[in-house]
Amino acid sequence: MKDFSGFVEYIKNHDNFKGTITQDELLAPKSTFKIGGRASVYVAPEDYYSFQLCLRRIIADNLPFYITGGGSNLVFPDDGFKGVILSSQNFSDVMLFPKGDLPEDFPPEEAQKLGKDDLLVTCFAGTPMAAFVSFCTKNDLSGAEQFAGLPGTVGGAAYMNARCFDKSISDIIYYYTWMDYSDKDIPLHHERINPADWDYKKSPFQNNRRFVTTVTFLLKRIHGDAKMQIAKDCRHYTVERIDKGHFKFPSAGSVFKNNHDFGAPSGKLIDECGLKGTKIGGAQIAPFHGNFIINVDHAKANDVRQLVQLAQEKVKEKFGFDLEAEIIFL
Repeated sequence: MKDFSGFVEYIKNHDNFKGTITQDELLAPKSTFKIGGRASVYVAPEDYYSFQLCLRRIIADNLPFYITGGGSNLVFPDDGFKGVILSSQNFSDVMLFPKGDLPEDFPPEEAQKLGKDDLLVTCFAGTPMAAFVSFCTKNDLSGAEQFAGLPGTVGGAAYMNARCFDKSISDIIYYYTWMDYSDKDIPLHHERINPADWDYKKSPFQNNRRFVTTVTFLLKRIHGDAKMQIAKDCRHYTVERIDKGHFKFPSAGSVFKNNHDFGAPSGKLIDECGLKGTKIGGAQIAPFHGNFIINVDHAKANDVRQLVQLAQEKVKEKFGFDLEAEIIFL
């Protein structure tokens, strides 16, 4: 069994570490599913250097670790995680950059392409999506309305390339920074978005050793009476989520990706297999939405996993279609 005491003491006593670090931390409250045991170590840095410091030591000590955001798409294991959970929850802020006041590292040739009402909003990875959308509404910035009511963090939304009401988060991303933890120095990279690297619920941060640190969005400032529509649209999308039952029970939202080529959403396929309302343990395929699995009675990770497998088997049997899960089992 790994010994984490050296890592904990090193981080706690390092003069330049900013953030929090705890041991034997219960994970269930850290996810929207409210499932999971305890992590050996839970550390939440507050700045770039503190993330680099933690990652360098984790890699040097060869410790198991996992990086999380808001835990809105994640199922923690019932028996906990014997490793370090590195959380972005304290790495949170939103900054507005008018065209004439861009960050020092922003490429001048890119700045010249911006229109007079185009503004850039940069969020640290741990910024809640709710805080980002609220910031946009208060500053009369349009473009993020479809993401009103979306749980989780900006970093998590970028990682998953979250899609809401036919809009992907990559549609408004302009620029981002990320750390490469395949390199022991954990260098910070700056990159303008390349649409070819993004697809439906796919991002360049998946299946590699990259950690998104900031995301910069390109939004448009609205003037006059028209700006009232921003708040109106945000309320509309939030109410639609409420009406669909998104917040009735702990869950991770949509469990399976939709395949637009197939012609029917995953929830409809699951419904047509007669699975809505099916329970295993404390988890249930929601009676109100075939693509939701909800925690109705102290569900275990294995309960959720069995329902995922059941839905995949039945849909494959009836339609010949392979459901692809978007939730992540740690």
